[in-house]
Amino acid sequence: MGEERGARRDPPKGRGPAVSGAEFAGIGVQFALTILVFVFAGIWLDRRLGTTPWLLLICVFAGAAGGFYSMYRTVTRRGAAGSSGRERGRRP
Repeated sequence: MGEERGARRDPPKGRGPAVSGAEFAGIGVQFALTILVFVFAGIWLDRRLGTTPWLLLICVFAGAAGGFYSMYRTVTRRGAAGSSGRERGRRP
């Protein structure tokens, strides 16, 4: 009876904002789609230019590098947003 309905509880001290599984799934899907787009581009270019399998291999590695870079940017951006939010809540 002491708590009102709908009242928000603060997260435990020392923990940042919780990251949902949907956010991680979105990062994974973005990574996979980046590689797939580059794979299909490599296949198409190889068929068009007759350079099988070289452009496919180059595109796979370029897609993986682009996917990792995108994942790194997303994770560091979320980490920076979480740490700045924690810093604002501290008292001097």
